[in-house]
Amino acid sequence: MTVYHEKLYPAVWLIAALGLFLPASVLVFLPLNPLVGVLVGLVLWWGCTAILWVFAPALAVETKGIRAGRARIDHRFIQEMEAFSKENATHQRGPALDARAWLVLRPWVSPVVKVTIEDPEDPTPYWLVSSRNPENFIAAWRSARDST
Repeated sequence: MTVYHEKLYPAVWLIAALGLFLPASVLVFLPLNPLVGVLVGLVLWWGCTAILWVFAPALAVETKGIRAGRARIDHRFIQEMEAFSKENATHQRGPALDARAWLVLRPWVSPVVKVTIEDPEDPTPYWLVSSRNPENFIAAWRSARDST
């Protein structure tokens, strides 16, 4: 059973920025046909937006564990979770990042949650996942962990 679910859809500013395909396509196809340029621009914009929307990763807290993107881990292997935002999140994504960490990061979602793993069989020290609501994600995890 899912206790918490969050999908990391693209931000509005990113979808608007993809709109730059339209004038670029018109400029490229202007010598041939301006209508073709508009149509190509609209197809490129729609296609890129659809790809980002369809393949947006999901975060979920379930009764048995958590999911981040394609990965899943049981509650018993999670030692702790920490939320980071603003400069601290940038530090976690940059200089403090361990190359062995499992990452589900999206540049349009600034806050991150660090999920510390305690499994002797797993070389991954932690997961670092983007979350628009890190406090809710952690609260749901604590509630699900305590109820099992």
